[in-house]
Amino acid sequence: MPELPEVETIARTLAPHVRGRRVTGHCLLNPGTLQGDVPLSILTGGTFAAPGRRGKLLLLPLHVADADDGPDAVIGVGIHLKMSGRLFVYPAGTEPGPHTRLIFDLDDGSRLFFDDARKFGYARVLTPAVLAAWPFWTRLGPEPLEIDAAAFAARFAARAAAIKALLLDQTVLAGCGNIYADESLFRAGIRPETRASTLSPERLHGLHAALQEVLRESIAACGSSIRDYRTARGDAGAFQNSFRVYGRSGERCLACGAKLRACKVAGRATVYCPRCQK
Repeated sequence: MPELPEVETIARTLAPHVRGRRVTGHCLLNPGTLQGDVPLSILTGGTFAAPGRRGKLLLLPLHVADADDGPDAVIGVGIHLKMSGRLFVYPAGTEPGPHTRLIFDLDDGSRLFFDDARKFGYARVLTPAVLAAWPFWTRLGPEPLEIDAAAFAARFAARAAAIKALLLDQTVLAGCGNIYADESLFRAGIRPETRASTLSPERLHGLHAALQEVLRESIAACGSSIRDYRTARGDAGAFQNSFRVYGRSGERCLACGAKLRACKVAGRATVYCPRCQK
């Protein structure tokens, strides 16, 4: 599943193609892709602003002329890519492919496709009322690149759960998944199954710095491409070439040479170095 760096990269690479473009129509090819009760037709005539992100959710803000500021005013569209979702802008006249689930037609003739081979992804029209009543949105934790070290440590300090499980919990911190949890814990020298409450403020501050470092490096590399992920330009990310532990169980640690081990934390495959991570 694309994590924070991948969704951030998609937002950035999509921006030149959709920012300032007016929605002239849509085509919903898979009804299950649309969640919520607000119809897509309400978006017609609106103009896309620069795409953004909240956690792993891609945001396509929309300006609707003469719209009021009430609870039903359109904010935009939220798209969760899940396992295999992709967003591409194609030239006028491009026909949908076998995995195309949703199309937005734009005023220059181009077409924004949401393709999703596994059909796990979804789109939702966002209004103030929708956001206020959507548990997924209201429970999202802070952004890891915006929270400071003290506030970060405070979110983990009194928790008895494994530190990796908490990093994966989107209500604790929004946007971090399996890849960046493993990589940041390695850089911070912390064993993934360690109880968060046993970590000192200094070690939690170190984890905060490691996580921000890993996320920024991945964004600079356009994310990690393991299977399905591609940028909105169709390019693969490159950060997988810099993995130090993720997916490397049984290989040698790049820092100390010890054999990397695997375990499960919160039901997720986890790789760590028994020597570097205490």
